[in-house]
Amino acid sequence: MKLRNKILLSILAVVVVIQFIQPSRNKSMGTLSTDVTETIKVPENAEKVLRTACYDCHSDNTNYPWYSRIQPFGWLLARHIKKGKSDLNFSEFGTYSVRQQTSKLNGIANSIKDETMPLTSYTMMHSNARLSKEDKLLLINWATRIKDSLKLNN
Repeated sequence: MKLRNKILLSILAVVVVIQFIQPSRNKSMGTLSTDVTETIKVPENAEKVLRTACYDCHSDNTNYPWYSRIQPFGWLLARHIKKGKSDLNFSEFGTYSVRQQTSKLNGIANSIKDETMPLTSYTMMHSNARLSKEDKLLLINWATRIKDSLKLNN
């Protein structure tokens, strides 16, 4: 067997073997009592945008695309989700202190204004997560209004 064929066969074997090393899935049973929608007022239209554009990476309930079972794409997704949840987890929003909630809401508004969220790499594969001007304004106004009300109540 030629060296080239041995190398190709080895690569193929590695690709097949890594398919059996699946990352854990980010799925909880339903909406937790600590979810942002359960702990602060989120209008239905804002909740819909959050669930469509944000929850896959920033909650305990990811809707996985078909390619998430193919490695190394699944590993990359798992890393993005872990990072996203470490920055902001809507499923645990109620466990944050008022100061943290205020900071997170400010971060949401700023990230949308700066167009750093949702990530371009995410919206390239998930066109339904692209925010229209109306969606952006809706979320910015909601986050700002709630943040201000939290400050007033403390």
